[in-house]
Formats: sequence, C-alpha cells, structure tokens
Amino acid sequence: MSIDFQKIRELLGAIAQTDITEFTLKGEAFELTVKKGQSQGVPMAAVPVPITTPTPTPLNSPAPVVDNPTPAVDPKWVEITSPMVGTFYRSPAPTEPPFVETGDRVTSGQTVCIIEAMKLMNEIETEITGQIMEILVENGEPIEFGQPLMRINPS
Repeated sequence: MSIDFQKIRELLGAIAQTDITEFTLKGEAFELTVKKGQSQGVPMAAVPVPITTPTPTPLNSPAPVVDNPTPAVDPKWVEITSPMVGTFYRSPAPTEPPFVETGDRVTSGQTVCIIEAMKLMNEIETEITGQIMEILVENGEPIEFGQPLMRINPS
C-alpha cells in the first residue's frame, strides 16, 4: 500500500483548523496519531544563535574584510522540502554511495534521499529536472516537516 503524502498534509491542515486535540488513523500497513496541545512558549526545536559583539576599529585602520562563506541563493533555485518529520539519509544503506551529490543532474521522479519515519523508509523523489546546487542536511540528521533538504537549479 502506498501512502499519499499530499492527502496526509491536507488532513493535518484540516485538523489544525479544528479543536480536535488527538486523532488516530489506522490502516493495514500504518498508523498515524496526531496530538496537539497548547504551547507553553517553548519551541519544539530551538536553534542556538551565536551572539557576537563587534570589535571597535581604530580610526586610521582600513575596514575589516568580511568573509561570507554562505553562497548566495539564486531565486530560481527550487527547494526540495521534507514531507514529514523523521531522519534524513543520503544513501539507501550505510555502505552504499549517496543517491545524489552537489553538482549532480537529476530528473523528475528520481530518488534523492530517504526519510525514516516510524520505522518506515520513505524514498523522496524530485519533482523537477535540474542540477543539485546544495544539500542542506547532514546524513542521519533529524528533520522537521517542511524543512528544506536540497536546492535544485531547474533546467
């Protein structure tokens, strides 16, 4: 049985618009339980942000050179986002090569990664043809719904 993630997204959106606090959907091959409650003001995944204080520059010295290692994101690049919460894997098995590398050409329908969710391995396919410009997640890293995984330059 295949799972239609678009229908699950629609279902979750509909549940979010109601006062339902717990919902369980059981099928032959899966079980989905959604629980929601009031937030206590603590985000589910907090990312620490380093705080830096600028060092004063003497009046006679040249302005410091800023090294920006983050490449500019081209507005025409398309992001592949996670359709679920889970664990990101770049290859089908630990001893096998990754599905894609930065710079690889991909075609629509090609598997680019796997997301493990609830002990199920879900192959994630690209919906466009193009070139992988960035892989934004490390292998084995936990990911959230809607989190950008890769950027593709469509062609």
